Amino acid sequence: MSAPRKRRRGEDSDTRDQLIEATAELMLEEGYAGATTRRVAAKVGVNPALVYYYFPSLDDLFLAVFRKGAEANLERQRKALASENPMRALWETATDARGTALLMEFMALANHRKEIRTEIAAYAERYRESQLTALTVILRARGFDIDALSPAMMSVAISSLGATLVNESSLGITLGHRELAEFAEDFVRLFEGKPWTRAMLPPRPGVEDPA
Repeated sequence: MSAPRKRRRGEDSDTRDQLIEATAELMLEEGYAGATTRRVAAKVGVNPALVYYYFPSLDDLFLAVFRKGAEANLERQRKALASENPMRALWETATDARGTALLMEFMALANHRKEIRTEIAAYAERYRESQLTALTVILRARGFDIDALSPAMMSVAISSLGATLVNESSLGITLGHRELAEFAEDFVRLFEGKPWTRAMLPPRPGVEDPA
């Protein structure tokens, strides 16, 4: 009788990644309660015992999913802030439906898992600190008064408004969304050197309002 074949390191990494991705998909499709060990294993096509080989508990699996998504979001934000049109890229990141939906599931899960709550708070601080530093540079470079238009306020506003649009849309709520999207578009235009087209806020100094 031959000895069991040892798993290769590459196979371990691939299987682990598949389990993480399957968990994320189940959370998006059915909520975090639907991401059980058995269902994750079935989605990948492996024995449930193999899930525990990689993740001793379901919380360990959830944390792995969150951390992978968090690192991806931080990298996406770094690229957005370094892009030619950082404000537009930030708004597109904030209104990403998949990422926002998954974060909402983790926030719901955090009500029952202290470790998840701690992880979300630590990630949010890293994300916002990075954004705040970059926004300060971006606003100053484009001639905005950061005392009147606080980078911290901008950071919270971008994240909050983006999440609101995505979450309400998923529920079928759309009242006011068009107006907010138009306002956001006009604000983004200022950072692209284009004229302000609405009268909700004064234009940046040096940019004429065609109205």
